[in-house]
Amino acid sequence: QVQLVESGGGLVQAGGSLRLSCAASGRTFSSYAVGWFRQAPGKEREFVAAINWSAGSTYYADSLKGRFTISRDIAKNTVHLQMGSLKVEDTAVYYCASRRGIGGLGPAATIDSWGQGTQVTVSS
Repeated sequence: QVQLVESGGGLVQAGGSLRLSCAASGRTFSSYAVGWFRQAPGKEREFVAAINWSAGSTYYADSLKGRFTISRDIAKNTVHLQMGSLKVEDTAVYYCASRRGIGGLGPAATIDSWGQGTQVTVSS
C-alpha cells in the first residue's frame, strides 16, 4: 500500500484559493489513481477529484468542475489540488486517497489507502 502524506489545508475567506498536496511515502504512484474526497460535518464522504498517474487523465465531481484543478508532479511524486473561488460550503476535511488500477478512484469503498485528512475552512 501507498502511504499518503497531505499538506496545505487551512483557513481562507470565501472567494480565495488554496492548494492541497499529497505525497507518496514508501513507493511511487505508478499504477495508481490518486485524488481527493472530502467530508463535511454530518455529511457523507464525497468524491472531489482524481488523476490517473500513468495516463494523466483527470476526473472531477460535476459540481466542482471549473473551480478545482488536480495535477501531478512526477519528479516529486506528488499530487496537487488547486482550489479556487472557494465557497463556505467547501468547508470540510479533505482526504487524499489512492486506488491501484486504471481509471479514476471509484467509490470510497474501493479505496486502498487514505491520508490522515486536512481541514479546509472557508469563512464568509
